[in-house]
Amino acid sequence: MSNALEAAKSGGTSMAILGVIAIILGMLCMVMPGITGLSVVTMVGVLVLVGGIVRMIWAFKAGSFGKGLLVFLVGGLTLLAGIILLANPLFAAGMLTIILAIYFIADGISEIAAGMGNSGWLVFAGIVSILLGIMLWRQFPLAGVFAIGILFGIKMFMVGMIMVTGGSAIRSVAKQAGA
Repeated sequence: MSNALEAAKSGGTSMAILGVIAIILGMLCMVMPGITGLSVVTMVGVLVLVGGIVRMIWAFKAGSFGKGLLVFLVGGLTLLAGIILLANPLFAAGMLTIILAIYFIADGISEIAAGMGNSGWLVFAGIVSILLGIMLWRQFPLAGVFAIGILFGIKMFMVGMIMVTGGSAIRSVAKQAGA
């Protein structure tokens, strides 16, 4: 029992520390939204490009020529999409703006559902996520890179707040159980 309580205390402390780091990073994202937005867009482009390369390599492990050719072509299209995203960050920012709006709304709905009856902070974060998604959708196509940076910063700040309160609650419960 003592080992489990110590693990809970340690996990709660780690969660709270990571939450503080997320809060700080979220505030930095909001202070420098242009850099954050371009970083996010570039990272998405790189990930799509790498995904295309991996798919093309994976095609050589396919069981048949037809299946391998199809996987190779899909990998080539994915690679091309990554190149386009990296070559035209404004296009990428526009596409990412739409995807982020949908993500924030869906994430907000799931946070509200998860927080009902359990966590006021989670419900609050869900409402904030939905509002961010709606704001982003309404500002398209003007939102672009700066909105992506600011919204990511707000979201990261809220996640940090949830982690800090969750970690503190875990530590508190572990202390009470050990006392």
